[in-house]
Amino acid sequence: MGMTMTQKILAAHAGLPSVSAGQLIEAELDLVLGNDITSPVAIHEMDKMKVDGVFDKDKVALVLDHFVPNKDIKSAEHCKCVREFACRHDITNYFDVGEMGIEHALLPEKGLTVAGDVIIGADSHTCTYGALGAFSTGVGSTDMAAGMATGKAWFKVPSAMKFNLTGKPAKWISGKDIILHIIGMIGVDGALYKSMEFVGDGIQYLTMDDRFTICNMAIEAGAKNGIFPVDDQTIAYIEKHSKKPYEVFEADEDAEYEQVLEINLSEVRPTVAFPHLPGNGHTIDEIEEMDKIYIDQVVIGSCTNGRLSDLEKAAAILKDKKVVIIGDRDGVPGPAIAECVKTAGGDVVFSSTECFV
Repeated sequence: MGMTMTQKILAAHAGLPSVSAGQLIEAELDLVLGNDITSPVAIHEMDKMKVDGVFDKDKVALVLDHFVPNKDIKSAEHCKCVREFACRHDITNYFDVGEMGIEHALLPEKGLTVAGDVIIGADSHTCTYGALGAFSTGVGSTDMAAGMATGKAWFKVPSAMKFNLTGKPAKWISGKDIILHIIGMIGVDGALYKSMEFVGDGIQYLTMDDRFTICNMAIEAGAKNGIFPVDDQTIAYIEKHSKKPYEVFEADEDAEYEQVLEINLSEVRPTVAFPHLPGNGHTIDEIEEMDKIYIDQVVIGSCTNGRLSDLEKAAAILKDKKVVIIGDRDGVPGPAIAECVKTAGGDVVFSSTECFV
């Protein structure tokens, strides 16, 4: 029986001619990632191991992401722990104030993740790098510690689901809409500990940012990893950003998949995930028929789809639009809020019940 992309990458890094779903293997690691939340736990675990240092200072990446600038003493202590560890072990890929960013956007841009790699990270969205044809997955902080110390990790080889993407998506359809559509189909545990492998002619219409977003959210369906085949667009991205050697793996024609699903991208509609799960998705058509839900804050930018292209799309959609502020919410009258906005230089129009900024 043939192997999937994921299985081929894992076999190569385990030094085995082949692997099969469910098999336990020990694989060599190309990169170990940690951030300011998870790294301190891993660092303390390494102290217990009494090891001299990391297995390779060039293959560990530490990113101060969530707590920079520090919001309190505790977060400052977390960052101090990571900073001292990075300096003590001369970590090459350490990103502190002025260089840090969203870790899953930063690493591909810095050229640290390429096709054929095996990557672990103490963050569930480490599966992002499957967009480049790599096997990448999130692990616990103790596994991160073992990875930093030994350069190896144990894996149970995942079975796979194939998603055949066909058709061309409409103008405003992004990778986020596509993965929310898929999670809505299969559920938040629909790919539990499986590899989500995306194939098909529709891939040609997806940008690298779309692919990063789709793989990033594979974990939201319970998957072990998400992965795309390497095409000309992938190679162009890798060669633009990285000087690392890379290897392209392709699934065998007789690879075994637990399930094959057909996704016509031309039928995907703009989709929003409602509280409290990614599986609770509603298309814009459905939302127009629902009662209005007023929101207080919106954050544009995340490790899923907070790249420049996403911000540009948001800016294009919001251009010349008005922001609605509901009058008299939580004891704060709408006109008073509007006056604050006007003082800040905003453009405000309001009535007795609503004000429009």
